Amino acid sequence: MAYTYMSSPVGRLTLVATDNGLAAILWENDRPGRVRLNVAAEMKDHPVLLETERQLEEYFAGRRKEFALTLDPSGTAFQRQVWNALLTIPFGETRSYSQIARQIGNPTAVRAVGAANGRNPVSIIVPCHRVVGSTGALTGFAGGLDVKAYLLALESGLPSLSRPTTDRDSYCAGSILNNAP
Repeated sequence: MAYTYMSSPVGRLTLVATDNGLAAILWENDRPGRVRLNVAAEMKDHPVLLETERQLEEYFAGRRKEFALTLDPSGTAFQRQVWNALLTIPFGETRSYSQIARQIGNPTAVRAVGAANGRNPVSIIVPCHRVVGSTGALTGFAGGLDVKAYLLALESGLPSLSRPTTDRDSYCAGSILNNAP
């Protein structure tokens, strides 16, 4: 696995790839251990990382509504089922955890869906930010609720969009990525 950093309106993102595809997008303030990775080296010219950065820049500029990336996330069969369901949520729309549980054919697995959502290693691309509580309230998000609100506002086309303003704690990449310098 290789990684690089990307500046974005929601803070510094760590992009991680294998030769097979994008493995992770980690938040600047990501909880260490949320996504377990063994990363070999920083590689700014890795083709998957370059393409991911290009598409994310287009997304943040309001010029991209769908991503065309090969994904290579690690997860359990249940997590992958949830993440695949997240990919069906249209740009600018939201779904509740219970709607996702019903969609995957397991309507009583609402909490498990929430846990799988929280372990989504490819945030933004696999749009876990589009999942909200049953009342429509913003709930749990690895990037922070201010970032979740920002992403939802970006997708809804709100004209008064501004960068999240909360003070962020930064972890060094070495505390997030195993074997990173």
